[in-house]
Amino acid sequence: MSNYKKDFLINLYKTMVRIRVFEQKAEELFLQGKLPGFIHLYIGQEAIATGAIANLREDDYITSTHRGHAHMLAKGASMDKMMAELYGKKTGYCKGKGGSMHIADVSIGVLGANGEVGGGLPIAVGAAMAIKMQKKDSVVISFFGDGASNRGSFHESLNWASVYKLPVIFLCENNQFASTARVQETTSVENISDRAVGYNMKGVTIDGNDVLLVYETVKEAVYRARNGGGPTLIEAKTYRLKGHFVGDPMLYRDPKEVEEFWKREPIGRFENYLIENGFISENEKKKIWDESSNEVNKAVEFAENSEYPLPEESLTDLFEDDTGYDY
Repeated sequence: MSNYKKDFLINLYKTMVRIRVFEQKAEELFLQGKLPGFIHLYIGQEAIATGAIANLREDDYITSTHRGHAHMLAKGASMDKMMAELYGKKTGYCKGKGGSMHIADVSIGVLGANGEVGGGLPIAVGAAMAIKMQKKDSVVISFFGDGASNRGSFHESLNWASVYKLPVIFLCENNQFASTARVQETTSVENISDRAVGYNMKGVTIDGNDVLLVYETVKEAVYRARNGGGPTLIEAKTYRLKGHFVGDPMLYRDPKEVEEFWKREPIGRFENYLIENGFISENEKKKIWDESSNEVNKAVEFAENSEYPLPEESLTDLFEDDTGYDY
């Protein structure tokens, strides 16, 4: 029998389901031509955002990636404002100017999704440096992919964080592909966490489809960071079940491989755990999925009934105006 309380486990499950339902709806809307730009889905990776962020307080921070809807939702974002941002509406988190890849809400500790691969890493280190200088005990989690681990920003960020023993957790979501390139074709090590030794920090590789393992691993890293122990590099191995973007024909991988990984996807796996241990019934499971579906449908209605920003507003909100100048 599990040592976890039922409410905690059900909340993890609800978060994973909310993420999945939101992503499925975003895919549907994009294919209908209702969403501008590109959409990069998180389907198959839900255990990582959910398990990791379950360890955070309101005054903790995250930096995200171009595949960042899940991180926002797990940190407590409103589906209404999320969907409005995807639609490009002024009621969105960034007033429709950020879109799918650049959603942010500092009020809940989300320092931004980022269209630049690896772009969130130095931002996380900067935030962690500020926390240390202010003598606070908040922490930062920086989410990034396997492709980002091969960029300069990764190495610079880990070095700086280690030198100053900053309260930051570097969480690599290794979904096996950097766009269309397999990780084995582009990365010099078998496990990305092996690179931690070069920066004198703890590194660990885990199964990123096991939400409870993600939770426990990040819990340890958060404790270390809060108590002056410095940074940790965690590699959570998972699999990107959808294409790099919605509409990607995925000619670079075998459909049978994708089919095999669908059998190991994290939500079904966690459902089995909950059912086997008596934490959830089929009726309760259905209710959770129905509630999330209703929530996302209301978010779509909110977004579609919202207005687009005016053309003359395109250059507003670009700078912090504390000088008296009108930008």
